[in-house]
Amino acid sequence: MTSAPKRFAGLAAAVLALGVLAACSSSSTSPSGSSSAKPVSGGTLRIVAASGPAHLDTVPSYYTTDYQLTHAYTRQLLNYPTVPYSSTSDAGWAKTTTPAADVATEVPTTANGGITNGGKTYTFHIKPGVDWNTTPPRQVTSQDFLREYKAFFNPVSPVGNPTYYESTIAGLSAYAAAETAYFANAKTHPPTAANITNFQNTHSISGIATPNSSTIQFTLTAQASDFLYMLAMPFTSARPVEYDSYVPNSLQLDQHTISDGPYQITSYVPGKSLTMARNPAWKQSTDSLRHDYVSQVVDTFGITSAQTQLSDMQAGTEDVISDTPVNPASIPSLEASHASNFHIWPWSSTFPYVVFNLRSPDANGAASKLLVRQAVNYGLDKVAVVKSIGGPAVATIINTVIPPGNVGYQNTNMYPNNNDLGNTAMCKSDLAKAGYPHGLTMLYMYPNDSSNTRIFTAIQASLATCGITLSGKAEPGSSFFTDLGNAPENNKSGAWDMGQPGWIPDWFGNNGRTIVQALFQGPNCVVNTVNYGCYDNPAVNSLIKQAEGATSLSAAGTAWQQADSTIMKDADIVPIMSQNFPCYSSARVRGVASDGTTYPTAIFAPNIGNPDITAIWLAS
Repeated sequence: MTSAPKRFAGLAAAVLALGVLAACSSSSTSPSGSSSAKPVSGGTLRIVAASGPAHLDTVPSYYTTDYQLTHAYTRQLLNYPTVPYSSTSDAGWAKTTTPAADVATEVPTTANGGITNGGKTYTFHIKPGVDWNTTPPRQVTSQDFLREYKAFFNPVSPVGNPTYYESTIAGLSAYAAAETAYFANAKTHPPTAANITNFQNTHSISGIATPNSSTIQFTLTAQASDFLYMLAMPFTSARPVEYDSYVPNSLQLDQHTISDGPYQITSYVPGKSLTMARNPAWKQSTDSLRHDYVSQVVDTFGITSAQTQLSDMQAGTEDVISDTPVNPASIPSLEASHASNFHIWPWSSTFPYVVFNLRSPDANGAASKLLVRQAVNYGLDKVAVVKSIGGPAVATIINTVIPPGNVGYQNTNMYPNNNDLGNTAMCKSDLAKAGYPHGLTMLYMYPNDSSNTRIFTAIQASLATCGITLSGKAEPGSSFFTDLGNAPENNKSGAWDMGQPGWIPDWFGNNGRTIVQALFQGPNCVVNTVNYGCYDNPAVNSLIKQAEGATSLSAAGTAWQQADSTIMKDADIVPIMSQNFPCYSSARVRGVASDGTTYPTAIFAPNIGNPDITAIWLAS
């Protein structure tokens, strides 16, 4: 990632809104399920939302609500099963965050012959019977998947995150450069549907081949142990040939979507509503990851009040939410009631964390000094910070770069801090060694919403006890990430010394690429960087390359953990917490796991960031 993407922004808004929670206790187990309860077919699932999806076209889709809806009307070579879990370390979490076969007949491995060429070639075969809802229905082909990749770099609405794919698929960077150059002059080559389609149909991507209609083959620039996760993102959905007639992400395309999933869009009124009905061309026998229990899904937009949304669900007029968190003020009473249709799901993030501007000249370059950064790691009272946003029910304290539930995570603490209450003595000692025996003042930038303000206040009070005075620089969220990531300007006095961003990975498990590479690979000291402090350690850069080219998960995990350890030795950031996801659904909602077990609440899908609406049936 080179900037704060739409998916990050959407998830961040949801997580930060949890900040007004009062302290409450978190469930330590997954909801109780029943294997005897049989799903009922029919009914209308009603989703309530503040604003609805940002995109219906899967190429630019990079927002939680987009993910929730596209999961119902699009399919990928790989996707994720819906499995309840109780923590990010149990078997359920591992299963629900591991890609499984979707349109592909199987997940390719070296053993089954799907991964060859020393780990650089991946071959997928497409299931027969996966059809588009055309008239008559038409088989989804390998060319439909290739079409999506060719649409990645269209000049109107390109893919949400190209970095993952350009750095792995052979020839994709060259293809992107050629398309960018072709459309650089809008007068010579206006970005019409016909021109975009003509370019894509007359240019090829050397690393993607379609030997026949049921086979697609990817050749990588180097081994990439996390490549399968990239193929489970909505960006990589099959794309029907009919979309060639429309400008990508246009209203015309939105009004003519084609489906290969269990539901098809029957009505879309931007800003008001979206309706889906069962797709008659979809066959359950070809899809082990989704269902079509309900007859219809109606998503209503424009309900911005979290209290109204909750009241509607409690009254039974709405069933699940989409882009707004459960009303935070109501969570303590929901917890106290032990409502079976409310559950706080563990999640995995580094949200928020403290980052240092290594190029700031202020306070005699304090942020660039290792002992100062280590002093902050020792001195920060993380218990107080977590308490400021609701306590352990909504967040778990972490002391590593990689949060729980991901390859390379080890529960270690390089800076013993009095059981996370802060080690004032060590903080003062390191400050004195750094040349600040009487303390110092540092400029601290943070988003000015109420949740982040509470977090800043707790951090400010915590570090004051060891002599670090934080001078707050509050900014609107709309400018905070822009200014934090404006690396070329951040070496000037008065920019910032410490900042308060947050990060939620694009996938879980083997996801060092979405955490370590994104946040810490150097030099990457450019505009809109998410390596906010311009951290650059050759040892870490080497470990990133080693991890991404690893031939096994264990080897990748070892390299990611070593990178984590090196970054923490350098004290480039102060990890604070990993936040959870409170989830409420109406009393009639029943969630169904991949094994058929029914639960009295919607099941949260970590990779969607919302409940899986294709795993819901409605009780009378």
